[in-house]
Amino acid sequence: MAKNKSSEAGMSRAPTQRQLRVGEVIRRTLSEVLGRGDVHDADLGRMSITVGEVRLSPDLKVATAYVLPLGGKDKELALDALRRNKHEIRHLVMRGTTLKFAPELRFELDLTFDRMDETRRLFADDHVRQDLDD
Repeated sequence: MAKNKSSEAGMSRAPTQRQLRVGEVIRRTLSEVLGRGDVHDADLGRMSITVGEVRLSPDLKVATAYVLPLGGKDKELALDALRRNKHEIRHLVMRGTTLKFAPELRFELDLTFDRMDETRRLFADDHVRQDLDD
């Protein structure tokens, strides 16, 4: 049986449609749970958290949520609070979905906005603009 070259080289595959669909369901539900303040944690109650994306493992057993507090302040405090309450959050998220199994929730900082700012800064650099204009 032929092996997939990307798996041999250790390269990650693109997510399947099922991973994308389930990830979006979890992202939406997680956003609603956090927005309503359903989690009983004083730290989470004081901040508004954006859920940019949820990526699932190929077996759908692990869901990694990429989050960022509004305004980017207290990132580590938000991450600690989410991780501390992951079991309650998992229960609340699964209660709001029709998924058969509840994946383990993991939380990571969403660095997308930082990367966009860095890209804008690079494109604004005089040397880079000079190369682009040529």
